[in-house]
Amino acid sequence: MRSGSEEPVPLHEEFIYCCGAATHVLKCGPWKDLSKDESKNLPRLLFMIIPGNPGLAGYYRTFIQALYCGLNQQYPVWVVSHAGHCKPPSGMEMIEDTDIKELEDVFGLNGQVEHKLNFLKKNVSKDIKLVLIAHSIGCYITLEMMKRASELQVLRSVLLFPTIERMAQSPQGKLMTPLLCKLRYALYMPVYLLSFLPEGLKASLVRFALRGMKTCDESSITTSINLFSVDCIANILYMASQEMMKVVERDSTTIKQNLKKLIFYYGTGDRWCPQHYYDEIKMDFPDGDIRLCEKGLRHAFVLDASKEMAAMITDWLQDDLTKL
Repeated sequence: MRSGSEEPVPLHEEFIYCCGAATHVLKCGPWKDLSKDESKNLPRLLFMIIPGNPGLAGYYRTFIQALYCGLNQQYPVWVVSHAGHCKPPSGMEMIEDTDIKELEDVFGLNGQVEHKLNFLKKNVSKDIKLVLIAHSIGCYITLEMMKRASELQVLRSVLLFPTIERMAQSPQGKLMTPLLCKLRYALYMPVYLLSFLPEGLKASLVRFALRGMKTCDESSITTSINLFSVDCIANILYMASQEMMKVVERDSTTIKQNLKKLIFYYGTGDRWCPQHYYDEIKMDFPDGDIRLCEKGLRHAFVLDASKEMAAMITDWLQDDLTKL
């Protein structure tokens, strides 16, 4: 199912307001508008990526390009940033200047769920089937989307390194919860001061922070420069603090109702969703498609394993796509 073509992958970039918040969208493929029901050229299927946190679309650039090629360039592959996690271009504010407030607390965890549903409602025809590929907290958001909008034509949801339960009790959660819930404001001043550094020096700091990796995706380095924006960091940390408080019990009811549509992929050394979370969900849902990583991929796979992950997902979905 992989194309051997070396032609450049068509990639369209947009900054839009969704629920009144700045949103970055990357679209792989020639399809820029999927909202027109009357068009005869609409694809049957959209692959939509729901990111983790930080929810910056740029982290998934290589991933969506690899996935698009792995699908023989037959289907659009889009990634939608979380509300307020991107640094808007010059002339665009983080929050739309309007008297109409579409959603309370759009930057919070509940707001991010509604943000994705609103994006689909306004930008994707209801006749198009969906493959939702979610990462980390994006998996919680995806399950919530399926729960709240059962009318969505979801063919499959692929949940990668799913943080869908007991986040504060996880090894990383125990470390990060006090910082995120009590001390996050203390991080704003150093970020503010660092924001005045030249772009080249910011990139050097990112490379230094990621120096332990043998190979690091170049798009991850350029995307990480967004993290020197106080507005972005404030929204990222605020959402993360809500994750620690709100992602507690696994939503087994929604999982049971949608089990045949779900693929779970857990890591072996993941400090956000440790292996015993995998063991327990596997025991509770023995008939589910629940997989354990055998390749040693890190939770933040987009930093160095985007192509490998895209190839695996393409293989997993072959049977579903041949039945379309």
